[in-house]
Amino acid sequence: MKIQSCLKALLLGLSTQCLVSLHAQEAEIKAAETAYAQENYAEAVERYEAILKDYGESPQIRYNLGNACYKAGQTAPAILNYERSLLLDPGDANTRFNLQLARLRTADRIEPAGDFLPVKWFLSLQNTCKTDSWAKAGIAAFLLFIGSLTLFAFARRILLKKAGFYAALFFLAATLLTNLFARNQKNELLNRTHAIVFSPTVTVKSSPDASGTDLFILHEGTKVSVKSTLKEWNEIELEDGNTGWMPRKDIEII
Repeated sequence: MKIQSCLKALLLGLSTQCLVSLHAQEAEIKAAETAYAQENYAEAVERYEAILKDYGESPQIRYNLGNACYKAGQTAPAILNYERSLLLDPGDANTRFNLQLARLRTADRIEPAGDFLPVKWFLSLQNTCKTDSWAKAGIAAFLLFIGSLTLFAFARRILLKKAGFYAALFFLAATLLTNLFARNQKNELLNRTHAIVFSPTVTVKSSPDASGTDLFILHEGTKVSVKSTLKEWNEIELEDGNTGWMPRKDIEII
């Protein structure tokens, strides 16, 4: 009886704590939204950053923080937060649209190197949903694959056997594809190699040294891919394929 009473008390305490925490989070979100609506964008930025610090990552909070940064004229932080929001929810069209608007404020106009068309289609399809959605779709496709195999194995009519066979092939492909999408997105989330330039201007060098040859100049808000790190320097690559070295302090990992 004492053990049951202790468990009930523990569960009640945890439930109460969760409700209090949820209420506090909702109150902080409401305060941040109010600050944004009143055009107090600097305050909204501070409040959204505090929410992320206190309660962890959220694509919606990252999106709202990106909007507040954009309105406050903080281009690089706006782009960074939109990109982080897309890592958590790649299929959000509003975030992608606002990211494109924020990029129009940057000084650098870098044309991406031409990708193989099927690769573009593959990535576009992959980014229509987030990791959890692809994982759930993969489970559903696998169960349907098992059901189709069962139909193929036990159906007596030839027509049903054919239907089960082709359905099994389709759902097997769907299972493999959705799991591949989920794995790719999880890898992007865990192994982050892209970054945003935060310095107003930075000179990219040919070697990881201040005395290296100047290659080109990048400006605040430009997205780069980090290829390697050597002490306080990062080797970066642009979307057009150009590479070079820049100080680690001038970029923020997405």
